[in-house]
Amino acid sequence: MGANAAKTLKKVSLELGGKNSLIILDDADIELAAENIAWGAFLHSGQICMTSGKILIQEKIYPQVKQRVIEKVKNFVVGNPLHSDVTIGPLINAKQSQRVEQLVNEAIAHGAKLEVGGQANGVFFEPTVLADVKQDNPIFAEEIFGPVAVLIPFNSDEQAIELANDGDYGLSAGIITANVGRGMQLGQQLNVGLLHIND
Repeated sequence: MGANAAKTLKKVSLELGGKNSLIILDDADIELAAENIAWGAFLHSGQICMTSGKILIQEKIYPQVKQRVIEKVKNFVVGNPLHSDVTIGPLINAKQSQRVEQLVNEAIAHGAKLEVGGQANGVFFEPTVLADVKQDNPIFAEEIFGPVAVLIPFNSDEQAIELANDGDYGLSAGIITANVGRGMQLGQQLNVGLLHIND
């Protein structure tokens, strides 16, 4: 599309795939972190290019954040999004729902821990939390396009940068931290087009 537009000097903006990182630093507020994870991973059932596809959580607070996310996801309601109590609506079609289930099963086979969800039901897919995902797991790099939170522990800011920059997609990233200066310093080292701090 970019090449075709260039032939006639048309301006073009391409927003393609995304395996976006949400980085939760060890000074982050646990509830704020969990709210951002729930929003970033499950908005529109995960069917947007800006979905938080890699949720990087510093080890010091990883257990608490993971538990709070699991609690939130267990309270999600799957169904018709026209009903006010529904949190997670359908995927685009049943084929995509089956694809997401296959990706989740492959992730589990490669060492991810299924905390909640993981099942397809027609066009619906249960909101899912995969924990303890490693860099060599296929779901680390694959864009899911479904309601799946992929939780990845890390130990240092440097490792967070390495993990966030490991991939072919650099659409966006988010950082949750009590220290905006620290967030800015880390963010300047990320290969992304959009950066959100505490947002």
